[in-house]
Amino acid sequence: MPETQTPNPRGAKPDRRPRGRPPALPALWYAAGFLVLLAIVQAVFVATQGGRTLPYSEFKSLVRAGKVQEVVVGTDQIQGTLKEADQGSTNFTTVRIEDPKLVEELDDHGVKYTGEAANKWMSDVLGWVLPLLFLVLIWSFFFRRMGGAEGGVMSFSRSKAKIYAESDVKVSFEDVAGVDEAEDELREIVEFLKTPRKYTSIGGRIPKGVLLVGPPGTGKTLLARAVAGEAKAPFFSLSGSEFVEMFVGVGAARVRDLFRQAVAKAPCIVFIDELDALGKARSQSPMGSHEEREQTLNQLLAEMDGFDARKGVIIMAATNRPEVLDPALLRPGRFDRQVLVDKPDVRGREAILRIHVKNVKMAPDVDLHVVAARTAGFAGADLANLVNEGALLAARHDKSAVEMRDLEEAIDRLIAGLEKKRVMTDKERRIVAYHESGHAIVATLLPGLDPVHKISIVQRGFGALGYTMQLPLEERYLMTRTDLLNQLAVLLGGRSAEEIAFGEISTGAQNDLQRASDIARAMVSEYGMSDEMGLVAFETGRRPTFLNVPLPQERGPYSEETARRIDAEVSRIMREAHEVALRLLGERRAKLDELSERLLEKEVIEGAELRALVEAGAEKDV
Repeated sequence: MPETQTPNPRGAKPDRRPRGRPPALPALWYAAGFLVLLAIVQAVFVATQGGRTLPYSEFKSLVRAGKVQEVVVGTDQIQGTLKEADQGSTNFTTVRIEDPKLVEELDDHGVKYTGEAANKWMSDVLGWVLPLLFLVLIWSFFFRRMGGAEGGVMSFSRSKAKIYAESDVKVSFEDVAGVDEAEDELREIVEFLKTPRKYTSIGGRIPKGVLLVGPPGTGKTLLARAVAGEAKAPFFSLSGSEFVEMFVGVGAARVRDLFRQAVAKAPCIVFIDELDALGKARSQSPMGSHEEREQTLNQLLAEMDGFDARKGVIIMAATNRPEVLDPALLRPGRFDRQVLVDKPDVRGREAILRIHVKNVKMAPDVDLHVVAARTAGFAGADLANLVNEGALLAARHDKSAVEMRDLEEAIDRLIAGLEKKRVMTDKERRIVAYHESGHAIVATLLPGLDPVHKISIVQRGFGALGYTMQLPLEERYLMTRTDLLNQLAVLLGGRSAEEIAFGEISTGAQNDLQRASDIARAMVSEYGMSDEMGLVAFETGRRPTFLNVPLPQERGPYSEETARRIDAEVSRIMREAHEVALRLLGERRAKLDELSERLLEKEVIEGAELRALVEAGAEKDV
């Protein structure tokens, strides 16, 4: 049920305070209030004890006039009582001045006088004992805060791991899907934590560390929590960046504290997320090294090397950059078991979707198998976001359940970006229509390519004036040279269509040219798919295994002449793919015009309509 909101009257400021409890006052305000109260109490005490203050000359005049009844002569002041109330008070106080004739004048006028016999302990307490005690209490409070569990200067060396008790970990293997191979590998860890004697009785040794590697969003952290939930063991969770601080030696101290706590709560699981922030390979560079990070890494290596696996503590870590880890971390005896948590296949995606739609109202027309087939390359986090986007779209249109149309719109949003409502000129729309039609026709005619699912000239994302979406029918793990050449022809099909229809080219093919150039250069310099250059891999640099990030351009160990030959071969491959696209579209110019006109009219065309149009043209040609 949606939460209702009461509108504020015009001009009223909204109340942004959290409801449920009053705002807490800082401790400094309490200290200031105590000092003010202490000053008030002391002023009242002095006023009640000493009465009003008189000048010494006025005091002498009152003595001579016979109005003073008695006085108490102290070292610094004289307190006394008048015979008659003067201005509502009989008590007075005056500052004592060296006066040798004072006692004589008191005797002459019959004033009773004594020395300072009054007890001054109350004034002393209010004057300096209580303020001193207050300062001691304030110092103790801040010292505990600095050294306590809340954090501070004195607690830098303590581990920042979040500890979850056995009952706090609510995740199990039933909440994990799409990573069956990784799940099977980790079940052995669960068995060891539950029944360690099964392995130790025959001399077996469980791996000390388990490293989960895979692309972002595939569920590595979820798997680690599922292991702890299945084994009913405490779970220590922290990130690799939480070890390193600006103070030297803090990271190493936190590693020692972490292992000390883990041994105290064994059997348990220690999970370090983003291990690459801590475990990067040590190297000597001219710019110097990160001394604190290396000390922390050395301490982690020492702790894992001297760690007794029989104590029932399993060290688990996750990273999507295994290529940058220090080799000492990956040797047997430390992280000696590496588990790949890869992106799921179509069956895994369907299983993940079924988990995420448990708490979402789905319409009867939703087919999760079709959704899984249309989301090739999606990780678990992407699928969760897909279901959430579909639910938001359904709620935006006041629907009671998520329909298949909402999920398809969510797929388009995640792949191509948000739809834009900008107006293009007729000339620009026509160029975009021919461009996307060229991509679609070439992709439909060439063999071995993923079928076209949708063509659109609706603006989406960052600068995408249109798109042609291809969805695979099955998972593919290898690409042949013919497949790559056909992909090049598809990428250049949009630019070729512009040349055929308008006799000129536009800037709309920028992204197509970048992708095509990368494929052609990889064919020549990495895959050995060029007859001219032979079976040689010229680019030997290590690339990120799971992260699609651009690397700085570094030429391999080859001569300038070889570089010119590589460039020439890349240009030849691009030129031949361009000629293939021009030939296919030139032979079907009528279909290119017809499809473009339909796109201008409908803006979105499904793959079935495209294939029907192309196949009808092929039958006429025959």
